[in-house]
Amino acid sequence: MVQQGSPVDVAIVGAGPAGLTAAIYAGRALLSTVVIEKVLPGGQLNETDVIENWPGFAETVSAPELMGQLRAQAERFGARFVLDEVSRIEPGDPTHGIAASERTVRARTVIVACGSRPRELPAEGASRLKGKGLSYCATCDGFFFRSKRIIEVGAGDSGLTESLFLTRFADSVSIVIRHPEDDPKAFRASGILQQRAREHPKIGFLWNRVVDAVLGEDRVEAVRLRDLATDETEDVPIDGVFVNIGHLPQTEFLRGTVDLDPEGYVVTDGRLRTNVPGIFAAGDARIDAHRYAQGVVAAGEGAIAAIEAEKHLAAA
Repeated sequence: MVQQGSPVDVAIVGAGPAGLTAAIYAGRALLSTVVIEKVLPGGQLNETDVIENWPGFAETVSAPELMGQLRAQAERFGARFVLDEVSRIEPGDPTHGIAASERTVRARTVIVACGSRPRELPAEGASRLKGKGLSYCATCDGFFFRSKRIIEVGAGDSGLTESLFLTRFADSVSIVIRHPEDDPKAFRASGILQQRAREHPKIGFLWNRVVDAVLGEDRVEAVRLRDLATDETEDVPIDGVFVNIGHLPQTEFLRGTVDLDPEGYVVTDGRLRTNVPGIFAAGDARIDAHRYAQGVVAAGEGAIAAIEAEKHLAAA
């Protein structure tokens, strides 16, 4: 493992909207900044087709294009990007160690913006058929389901957005909803998305049901649905299953370093400070932000974390 030169002012773990915005603000404050990301910068938004609620864009914008612009902006202010996976953070004074697979970076402050990963479908056969007709990324895999019948599991903003996107390819998209149609909790999505989904001729709804099993030998052939009112099950032939039922924080590497809540989200105060001085958290891995799961919220938190890091350095 290589020790990376002199300590930097700010090390940012993660390059989604929170991490990239933190890098922009840190760079504008003339702080030496390194961003460590294990995949392409952009985080979960790289798996989104278009964004239509990012402030400043009258028309929809490609999510990868927007994230690419954020990265370029951060680089213009001096941020350096490192492609590597962080395994642990070693708190210290006056610097912290960020241990990755190929290097250790030392930094005076750390901003944890590691985001989250999709929550997997808890149904028999789901793990076995992942990538064989069961997908957690419509923009990655939707193209392969042209003229097919699709089941969508998830009725939040992301689930309905994904369903609408899939209508470009599929013959039909049936959304499984675990509540009756007249239940006010049936949808967690915004009103405009509900309206678009209800009015779309290719979209239908399977009310008051859950997926008990995903069936098929080498790829998805059907799903077993259970009616929550009668407890009866039905096998429904289908070509593909897309799942969008939330996310889990990618914070395993932080256990024993900073305080986490029982679900693994990073605990901070209102200024995004963890219990370890000089370590901050922002975005979907943080205890409060994950309730919203919005890129613009994560970006705002990235800005706050960078401002707080600058104040911490100034006071040191």
